[in-house]
Amino acid sequence: MAQAALDHMPERGTGRIINVSPVIGETGNIGRATYAASKSGLFGPTKTLARETLFHLNKAEMPPGDGIGRTVNAVTPGLIATDMPATIPKRALDRIRSMIPVGRLGTPEEIARVVCFLTSDDSSCITGQIWAVNGGLDM
Repeated sequence: MAQAALDHMPERGTGRIINVSPVIGETGNIGRATYAASKSGLFGPTKTLARETLFHLNKAEMPPGDGIGRTVNAVTPGLIATDMPATIPKRALDRIRSMIPVGRLGTPEEIARVVCFLTSDDSSCITGQIWAVNGGLDM
């Protein structure tokens, strides 16, 4: 999917790809090796596609210039206060919360703010990065 979007960026002259992968892709988790592997599988393509943007611009005979450009980044949310953790028993959720350095679950709005920033012109010099929005779980 991201490759197809990257292929069409020269036609539009700009573009942003933002992959989202849970923090477990960076930290792993006991008994979840396969799941962690699948989630960490977005990091290589994120960095590779970010590097390939210049190749695609040259192929389309479009110099990169000083415009708002094309970027590829990833966001790694931690446990977010949504319906899913609401089903976790209180005792288990308290234990999970105690492992989060900021001491709380993230909010959907916090993830959205980072994604919005990465889609804005203000982030045009940021590419190939993994943005941790997970309360410090990846430390």
